[in-house]
Amino acid sequence: MAQHLIPSNATLKAIKAGDSRKRLNDGAGLYLLLFVKGGSHAWRLDYAVAGRRKTLSLGTYPLTGLAEARKLADDARKLVRAGFDPSKHRQAKRAEVEKQRELEALAEAGIAAPGTFEAVAREWFAKNESTWADSHSDKIIRRLERDVFPWIGSRPVKEIKPADVLALLRRVEERGALETTHRVQQNCGQVFRYAVSTGLIESDPSRDLRGALPAWKPVHYPTITDPREVGQLLRDIDDHKGKLVTRIAMQLTPLLFVRPGELRQAEWSEINLESAEWRIPAAKMKRRVMHIVPLSTQAVALLKDLQPLTGKRNWVFPGNRTNGEPMSENTVNAALRRMGYDRTMLTAHGFRGMASTMLHEQGWPSDVIERQLSHVERNEVKAAYNHAEYLPQRREMMQAWADYLDCLRAQKPAQPSTAHRSAPAANSASRVAAA
Repeated sequence: MAQHLIPSNATLKAIKAGDSRKRLNDGAGLYLLLFVKGGSHAWRLDYAVAGRRKTLSLGTYPLTGLAEARKLADDARKLVRAGFDPSKHRQAKRAEVEKQRELEALAEAGIAAPGTFEAVAREWFAKNESTWADSHSDKIIRRLERDVFPWIGSRPVKEIKPADVLALLRRVEERGALETTHRVQQNCGQVFRYAVSTGLIESDPSRDLRGALPAWKPVHYPTITDPREVGQLLRDIDDHKGKLVTRIAMQLTPLLFVRPGELRQAEWSEINLESAEWRIPAAKMKRRVMHIVPLSTQAVALLKDLQPLTGKRNWVFPGNRTNGEPMSENTVNAALRRMGYDRTMLTAHGFRGMASTMLHEQGWPSDVIERQLSHVERNEVKAAYNHAEYLPQRREMMQAWADYLDCLRAQKPAQPSTAHRSAPAANSASRVAAA
């Protein structure tokens, strides 16, 4: 054991100004430099790492007493014996403390710390948001904020294990939301794969969870395709005693068979009644591709009926509140419930399935139907330039469909047009360039 050359704190207290000594040795490399730093004394420890001599500061006397200086020196020597440089170890500890302070400051400001799951997720979301419809992006970010961030959002993404992801998925599953559970797993996987691509992690921990959740298959929206039942539905809609805006929205839904969110967010500036056309901007579409909806004479008549009421406003179907928002996403479904059509029978989205099924049964070419349904083809770059593809056939189909619905409404025999029975030409002559 090293012999200590400094007897006690009393010896140190007895040192007076004018003392000719430059330092007091305590053995094993520890010593006290006298009269430095404004007249105080400074503890130093000499040590060697990889044959190189170095010096470590251990504080000043009397703030750091003799016993504490000896303990600090012993701790430093243990690091040297273990192969570590005490000076670099101290720098790393300081950096860790500073990083923790920064993380706490970011947390107080409501900002996700760099490298955490939430920070990576928000970066991934920001890079992809422009490719999604607003309604789709809203669902994703709400899902992450509600079901993921509270549990693993503040964790460094590189430290998250499969068990951590499974735990948060179980929480969602326990509330009976099996579809949401699979959606959450899908979104987490997308974030982890983004982290892999940016070099933050080596692999996606969620990929090891395949088979861990109960199987789930997408449920198709309930719809009605029996002609007699469709006719009764149309009559029920016409007899709806609610507000004019709601009734016309319901009457247009089977005629146009667009997505419910697209209909309720329709703006008068997008609709040209003279050319009988509604052009939905790409920003509102599911895959950010502009979509043309030809308007039948019946659709134009309904919009002209509504125009005196809402035509001076932005939205075709404004909401009940005065906050400038469009009609609620639940308005049409709620009206259907009041009419006796529960969610197992029909939803607003189900009108798309109705049109698709019945138009296919009538022999309309699948390409024309799918284009009008705005089902994006695999080549999305190509799809961006094909919003007017098959437009003449689509105009014919939309008018024939409206006429057919009129026949069902009136309980008259309906004979679908046969002019469309041949498939559309595959050459450029069958396509109309976007205006």
